[in-house]
Amino acid sequence: MLGAFLALCSAATFALNNAFARRGVLTGSVFQAMSISVPIGVPMFFLGAVVTGGLGYFLEFSAKAYFYFALAGVLHFAWGRYCNYRAVKAIGSNLAGPLQESSVLIALFLAVFLLGENLTGLKIFGIILVLCGPLVIVEVGKKKEKKPGAAKPTFTPLYAEGYLFAGLSALGYGCSPVLIKSALEGSGPGASLAGGTISYLAATLVVVAVILGTGNLRNVTNIERTNAKWFLFAGLLVGVSQMLRYLALSVAPVSVVSPIQRLSLIFRMLFGWIMNREHEIFSWRLVVGTCISLVGAILLALSLESVVNWSVLPDWVRAAAAWSTAR
Repeated sequence: MLGAFLALCSAATFALNNAFARRGVLTGSVFQAMSISVPIGVPMFFLGAVVTGGLGYFLEFSAKAYFYFALAGVLHFAWGRYCNYRAVKAIGSNLAGPLQESSVLIALFLAVFLLGENLTGLKIFGIILVLCGPLVIVEVGKKKEKKPGAAKPTFTPLYAEGYLFAGLSALGYGCSPVLIKSALEGSGPGASLAGGTISYLAATLVVVAVILGTGNLRNVTNIERTNAKWFLFAGLLVGVSQMLRYLALSVAPVSVVSPIQRLSLIFRMLFGWIMNREHEIFSWRLVVGTCISLVGAILLALSLESVVNWSVLPDWVRAAAAWSTAR
């Protein structure tokens, strides 16, 4: 339950980060966003490691763990975040989000075949529900666009660019949980934050190298104060989100954490309505997708024993819930 709760909180703060980042990239650049949101994660994770007593893990991690943490950071914080911000800038957060949900399929595939994690019938049903919610939201967006008299976004979506980078971000987001889980090797929360420091440091070095190598230093230094504010808030929020994600992965399997984090799509819609409603597409039918995904998240959070021992359920339902890929 703790891992599921941490994953849910991570999803909410990640969505709020996207809402702030969306405001910033309306007039600012993606490199400006990266130059602030990525480096700020290093001191945040380091302080978290200090508070949780995880400093000693820096000396205990194996070379393989260092490599996995660093690779996870580059794939998620550098590659994934850059592509995410490019997609959000091109088509908005709501249109980019559903395609990014494919990252859960990548994470679960790798978790089962590389980490040896097992999927039960209960988890599979929960995963299906979590994924069905975003599918409803995609349809909501289409209906809203065609509805006569509906308010239109104040920007012109660049669909090809947006969907391309949304898909590319899903690759980074989907691979990183398995790398983090492999690096942790059963270690506790303190180790997860120490590992996150390594991940953020590796990502920061890559981002700095790319900015310098592509000649974007002047663009980064000429950032407007308003955009800097939005990107700073986005960086703080995504740092908190990633701390919660690393903590969740230290106490729960990838097959639970990754699907629940996909609920960030629902939170994106909520925070987008509050902050960026003139730049996004909305409908009351969002409630349908929210309820479907939340039911799936609850099933993923429940223990298998609590469901199998629930006598009011038919025998065939309990048998289906108890089915496992380990068989």
